[in-house]
Amino acid sequence: MKDKTIDYVLKTTWLAVTKMYNEEAAKFDSTMATGFALLSIDPEKGTPSTAMGPKMGMETTSLSRTLKSMEARGLIERKPNPEDGRGVLIFLTDFGKQKRAYSREKVLIFNDTIRKNVTDEQLKHFYEVAEVINNMISNKNIYNQKENSL
Repeated sequence: MKDKTIDYVLKTTWLAVTKMYNEEAAKFDSTMATGFALLSIDPEKGTPSTAMGPKMGMETTSLSRTLKSMEARGLIERKPNPEDGRGVLIFLTDFGKQKRAYSREKVLIFNDTIRKNVTDEQLKHFYEVAEVINNMISNKNIYNQKENSL
């Protein structure tokens, strides 16, 4: 893989992870996006709908479609936010909590399996590099540098 570009490795790895999670979710008539949304909702206090998009890195339209589907399947319910009359809190139903537990279990299995197959040092470096990439992108340090112009 050393001849591949960083973005190629990131993308192909993420596509493989997405495919794996979607295959697992499909066994229970679900999707990775639904599982991710379930894990992003506080199971006790609920979560403001406006906080979920940024938390999940999801566009508003995609999130809206996912939440609508989840509500139709009985996984979530929307309630007015008592602290913000215009806002809505998303709560898990009992069925949603069951599906959340299943999603959490799958994520933990994935993480445990990876941890058993890499050293602590390799994992530490992986997180360090991911943090550098995220910070550089967030701070617009990649395409806004004059010295990087072709």
